[in-house]
Amino acid sequence: MAFEDPAAEVLAHAAETFGLLASPARLHLVWALAHGDSDVTGLAERVGGALPAVSQHLTKLKLAGLVRSRREGRRQVYFVDDPDVVDVVRLAMDRLTDRRDASHRSDHAAGAARPATRLHGL
Repeated sequence: MAFEDPAAEVLAHAAETFGLLASPARLHLVWALAHGDSDVTGLAERVGGALPAVSQHLTKLKLAGLVRSRREGRRQVYFVDDPDVVDVVRLAMDRLTDRRDASHRSDHAAGAARPATRLHGL
């Protein structure tokens, strides 16, 4: 099956987008927003970040078009408007979580199969 390579500008934009998501803090924010809209205070509480830092990360994500916001009274509520972004983030996180869990299970099984060792003097 033949396929066409993406245009240079598409590759550059994709690399920039993945670069923004390479920050654990920003990835956590997108992950949180993929599960529901929130204001800055709620996001800061959820991800355990300082309010100014969370606000700066949200600004970067918003400028990149990864998140949007709407005003609700005095609050600015953030959300992910692109289902493809949500899918990519969820897929990556789910796969990595599954791999980690499988690794922990195999480590535990290997540890249970080995006899316990005693340290001298104990």
